[in-house]
Amino acid sequence: MSLERRFDRVAAIIQEAHERQLFPAAVIEVGTSDDVLWRSSTGRLTYDESAPPVTEQTVFDLASLTKPVVTASVAMRLEDAGRLRLSDRVTRWLPHWTGRDRSLVTLRDLLEHAAGLSAWLPIYREAHLRAEFEPAIARAPLEYAPWTQSIYSDLGFMLLAFALESAGDAPLDEQIVPVLQESELCFNPPADWRPRTAPTEMDAFRGRLLVGEVHDENAWALGGVAGHAGLFGTAPALGAFARLVLRTLQRDTNLARRETLARFVTRSTVPRSSRALGWDTMLPTSSCGSRMSRRAFGHTGFTGTSLWIDPEPGIYVVFLTNRVHPSRDREGFAATRPAVHDAAMEAVG
Repeated sequence: MSLERRFDRVAAIIQEAHERQLFPAAVIEVGTSDDVLWRSSTGRLTYDESAPPVTEQTVFDLASLTKPVVTASVAMRLEDAGRLRLSDRVTRWLPHWTGRDRSLVTLRDLLEHAAGLSAWLPIYREAHLRAEFEPAIARAPLEYAPWTQSIYSDLGFMLLAFALESAGDAPLDEQIVPVLQESELCFNPPADWRPRTAPTEMDAFRGRLLVGEVHDENAWALGGVAGHAGLFGTAPALGAFARLVLRTLQRDTNLARRETLARFVTRSTVPRSSRALGWDTMLPTSSCGSRMSRRAFGHTGFTGTSLWIDPEPGIYVVFLTNRVHPSRDREGFAATRPAVHDAAMEAVG
């Protein structure tokens, strides 16, 4: 059987989900550290029959994939350069972070989602830009005692990005440029990308359909560049990043030292946590399905995106959709992700 035919089951699962209107647009790419094995596009940018068809050059709002691709990568590079240590207390970099309940919290705790912060707050309703966001998050009551558990927190990654900007003496989007270089991964995508960008939601707060404008409200209020969301890009560009990650697990690259990345993708010791440093790790019940090895790591994005990497067979899977179009209020997509990943791993054997 040809390699292309081996992925027929994956394509069928995606097509079925599209026909159920779980998303209008989807692109998937499966590859190794050296090459792309398979790539496929499904649907149109919207449900309108006159909308442009999806291609491999369709741009998606990558949402929380920003956390591992950008924020964790910048943290690795700054640590390798000696600009910070993960053991640094947050108070060293963010003076608004005060109080006996949080004085010992470190940058590592933010990366592991174990700093005590709530998952999310609608700070965008009252604040704009770092000068207002930083104190609002830093002074918010903690939801739990740090290190006792892990609660996935956008707030923690917003704070983490502020700390990285202070340590690196440059905005987050500028610090990631040496890694992303000329690839089609960026914040605040240029206007000429708009015709090939998959729309996300019709946002009542902003009063418009979001196309090439970050879906996450807090990231929008921060000017489109944030530690938890804001990155846009194509499946081939994200696949190129995945190949760089796989290569870095074998040797030092411009992403990080091999040893540094190995630490970042190792599961936390926080009780009952699947989190690593900016990444998530494999559980049989997670979005990566049950056929990846225990060493697999990845992340998802609220808009319908995901990246999973399994270093044992040396395989990655990029799966991008705009499942929040025209509204986030639909069910059924959660089951599609593991089905796609299981079929993809079966296809590559």
